Amino acid sequence: MSQRKKWFELYPESIQKELEIPKTSLPEMLNATVSKYPDHNALSFFGRKLTYRELNQAIFGFASALQSVGVKKGDRVAIMLPNCPQYVIAYYGILSVGGIVTQINPMLVERELEYIVNDSGTETIIVLDALYPKVKAVQSNSNLKNIIAVSLQPANQEFGSDYTFEGFIASATQRFTPVDIDPEHDVAILQYTGGTTGRSKGAMLTHRNIFANVLQSYEFFKHEMKIGQEKCLTVIPLFHVFGMTSCMNLSIYTASESVMLPRFDLEEVLNTIKQERPTIFPGVPTMYVAITNHPNAEKYGIDSIRTCNSGSAPMPVELMKEFEGKTGSKILEGYGLSEASPTTHCNPPFADRKPGSVGIGVPSTEYKIVDLADGEKEMQVGELGEVIIKGPQVMKGYWNMPEETANTLRDGWLHTGDIGRMDEDGYLYIVDRKKDMIIASGYNIYPRDVEEVLYEHSAVQEAVVIGVPDPYRGETVKAVIVCKAGKSATEAEIIQYCRENMAAYRVPSIVEFREELPKTAVGKILRRALRDEVKK
Repeated sequence: MSQRKKWFELYPESIQKELEIPKTSLPEMLNATVSKYPDHNALSFFGRKLTYRELNQAIFGFASALQSVGVKKGDRVAIMLPNCPQYVIAYYGILSVGGIVTQINPMLVERELEYIVNDSGTETIIVLDALYPKVKAVQSNSNLKNIIAVSLQPANQEFGSDYTFEGFIASATQRFTPVDIDPEHDVAILQYTGGTTGRSKGAMLTHRNIFANVLQSYEFFKHEMKIGQEKCLTVIPLFHVFGMTSCMNLSIYTASESVMLPRFDLEEVLNTIKQERPTIFPGVPTMYVAITNHPNAEKYGIDSIRTCNSGSAPMPVELMKEFEGKTGSKILEGYGLSEASPTTHCNPPFADRKPGSVGIGVPSTEYKIVDLADGEKEMQVGELGEVIIKGPQVMKGYWNMPEETANTLRDGWLHTGDIGRMDEDGYLYIVDRKKDMIIASGYNIYPRDVEEVLYEHSAVQEAVVIGVPDPYRGETVKAVIVCKAGKSATEAEIIQYCRENMAAYRVPSIVEFREELPKTAVGKILRRALRDEVKK
């Protein structure tokens, strides 16, 4: 029996199952909030506040400067910044002139930066001053014309003929001229995926895709959020699609105050919570690990946080229990991907939360589990297959990659490449990425299954499992572990523990202990980096 839309039965009458998405651009969404709540705080950055009126004035100033240097509708403009007010100003300034924001991770090396700048055709970039030399190094091999450097401290370097952020706004020679934007067809964002399946791809997200996802997220959580009264702890990077939607854009739509931090520093985060008393904290598991393991976390007033949305990586069940026991807040694990702006699923605040599950579909979202081989046959309840998704948040396609687009978007369905299953209520369980699956002696082994058991071990703080070549089994299981402070374990102990708690074919035959695991800027454990080490 098809499970299609079974999850909607869990929705209360007060939450819409299907949404009408108005023809609204992202600048229009911002303008609506500015007109209603001009004096509400929009941004907070180390104690400095910016109201919605002040934010809007800065955006118009930046948009005027962009038009003064010839940026026009459809031009790609890159942002390579940590979280800071200049990020939001640049983002909405670019969109206001009809430009396309190219999101760039500040941690990229020159080769990766050059690839995205050239692939997107970016000619203007806003960059943190510390990264200015990196941008200059790739300029001669690209079409970069305008470089705008942002200094979060008093500037201590010269930028030659290039601009400072303040100098750029001051250089405007004309007033901002409004631009017609078609929300349904005009691309707002190029969101580059991590390149886990080869070359990094730019997901084209339209104004409608992103605005739809904001509306879907708000509708799903509207009984948890009060318009104009929330404070969102914004420490997930805004260049990451989760931070962009769940922190920046959802905060703007709900007239919330975004409490911004440029990076996750545990003491800084806890002190900010103590001072600012945020009510919402979208995060990733590694952030919750750090807070859980802090000996005095409860003393920082973290009970102000009512809702923690966890995304970007699977949330180990044991960690969720431990965090909630210490803090009193509730973690609602969700799921999404760059190609879906990103949110498609979340554990509902209005129905059962099932630990280990990423929840049910947000409004106007359809999903099913299909056969791994043909991508078409729908699987039965509980059976594993590829997760495919349909909804207004699904991207237009990949930038300049028609074949990749055709392979990923089929008959309106986004083929995610994730392996999952659905239960009888429509809750989705993500087991692994297709490519992360380990095949040992003909058995399919899903790293998540092994990691869940490892996280239950009293000495384990973080764990990741990969497949390594094995002459007999084809692949064998390797576990890489970080122990909790003051705790230790041996390879033999971990292997024996696994033998007692899982099928023999899943038991790691190699265990490596490390001080830390490689992670993305968002704090997501980089399984791929560990696999790449094995190949060298």
